[in-house]
Amino acid sequence: MESRMVAPIAIGASQCVTGKSCSISSKILTNHNTEMKHIETMIRIYAPAGKVWQILTDFDSYPSWNPFIRSVSGELKEGQQLQVKILPPNDKEMSFSPILLRNLPGREIRWSGKFLIKGIFDGEHYFGIEEIDENTTLFVHGEYFSGLLVGLMTTMLEQTKLGFDSMNKALKKICESE
Repeated sequence: MESRMVAPIAIGASQCVTGKSCSISSKILTNHNTEMKHIETMIRIYAPAGKVWQILTDFDSYPSWNPFIRSVSGELKEGQQLQVKILPPNDKEMSFSPILLRNLPGREIRWSGKFLIKGIFDGEHYFGIEEIDENTTLFVHGEYFSGLLVGLMTTMLEQTKLGFDSMNKALKKICESE
């Protein structure tokens, strides 16, 4: 099943309050006896979409501005394994090695990771960029979580959402200040 960023962006764009990070969705869905949770945040950035994309994909600069995703390494080529380090608020640094599912330059990055083996605690993380006008961009940041342990990870998922929000605000700040 192919998923696209277009529908969620179009639906949520009108709900995103100017200049604020918006939580559009945080719900639990049932899928074949496995719990699923989706976290999605958005923020309006007053900068061209190309500039937002350039900063988002400049992984070497993440330590200087990104409070949540501290590093990403690897080639932005579909099927390639990345190395990612995150620092959720009030938690310790975590490392994982997701597989890049999609890289649509200027539009979307999507990767998938798992804890130990598939089906225990899996995540599909995405960044989406929607040009509102030549100097305004909607940044969408989310993740689908599934697996047997999702129902037991409420606190961790709440911290993850806070991490998404902090990254979104930091991206907005750097994009609008340069």
